[in-house]
Amino acid sequence: MDQQEIMSRIKDFMVEDFEVDADSITPDANLKETLDLDSLDYIDLVVAIEQNFGFKVKPEDFQQMITIQDFYNYVEGRLQSQNA
Repeated sequence: MDQQEIMSRIKDFMVEDFEVDADSITPDANLKETLDLDSLDYIDLVVAIEQNFGFKVKPEDFQQMITIQDFYNYVEGRLQSQNA
């Protein structure tokens, strides 16, 4: 799966599951501010990632994600390490 497909999947579930405006999902957008996440939303986001990409997410991984691009990079890195 290439980064464009990862970005498309993430955008799709962010719009559908979290009701985020598609235009606000840009690589440099702040993840927390864009998604307006609370603690329950983080649980939903972990579930969405696990369902869409097939790997388990550690809650502490989110501490390092500031922008949407960080989120893309995290998913891409996890998928690459899974396929290695």
